[in-house]
Amino acid sequence: MKFSLHSLFILTGIIALFSCANNDNDSDNTPAENITKAKTISYSIIKAYPHDTSSFTQGLVVYKGKLYEGTGGSEYDVAGPKQSRLMQVNLETGKAEKSINIPVKYFGEGITILNDTVYQLTWQEKTVFVYTLPDFKKAKEFTINSDGWGITHNGKELIVSDGTSNLKFYDPATFRLLHTQSVTLNGELVNNINELEYIDGYIFANQWLKPYIFKIDPASGQVVGQIDLSQIWSRINSGDPSNTEKVPNGIAYDEATKKIYITGKNWPELYEIQLSQ
Repeated sequence: MKFSLHSLFILTGIIALFSCANNDNDSDNTPAENITKAKTISYSIIKAYPHDTSSFTQGLVVYKGKLYEGTGGSEYDVAGPKQSRLMQVNLETGKAEKSINIPVKYFGEGITILNDTVYQLTWQEKTVFVYTLPDFKKAKEFTINSDGWGITHNGKELIVSDGTSNLKFYDPATFRLLHTQSVTLNGELVNNINELEYIDGYIFANQWLKPYIFKIDPASGQVVGQIDLSQIWSRINSGDPSNTEKVPNGIAYDEATKKIYITGKNWPELYEIQLSQ
């Protein structure tokens, strides 16, 4: 097909117009001037507490002064069937004061507590268990359309990670998906977002298989701060550096005392830490 020079100019203009329109509608392209560069957040260990090394920690919460922990395990574990648990744990001793098992076919994941109600995710079973406090009585179950990894809340919405770069916000009463926010670090998507905790208006998140805790602005999804737990992780793995199962996982915030606690899967210790900012 041949074009006259006039037609070619017209066609070029049309292509340029559509190109500009497509760029304007591309929500993934965040202008460089709007990207927040993540700051390094240092920390100090205030105190170390004992932690049950049999606990494959998936969720950690302080609620009304008490420590709660959710663990993983299922009938498909290589070492043999192991049930996931929901526990109330004595901080000073690391021992469970109250504990229930979830059915062995489910692999337990993150937990959070809102209005005396415990929400416990499962990994690939697309089921959320809901319990009442203080009795750990199961009140209901919800079904979700994705994997469950970490969960927290902002007082109104439940916030869930699924191992991708997305945070999903749900209605606590119905578990209806309200909206989704992608997480970026210096302009790039961040995958493997895991255990979550909401602290003073920000979402703090472990990154699976990495030593990092990200401080995330929930409005933009941008990581505004990064904590590197390499030193603690190396200390934990000093006896077996090849063990990649013992990853950092577990962030809890005591809103009354402003104390932050962290641990990891099968760690022998749980730490109270203080952040630099």
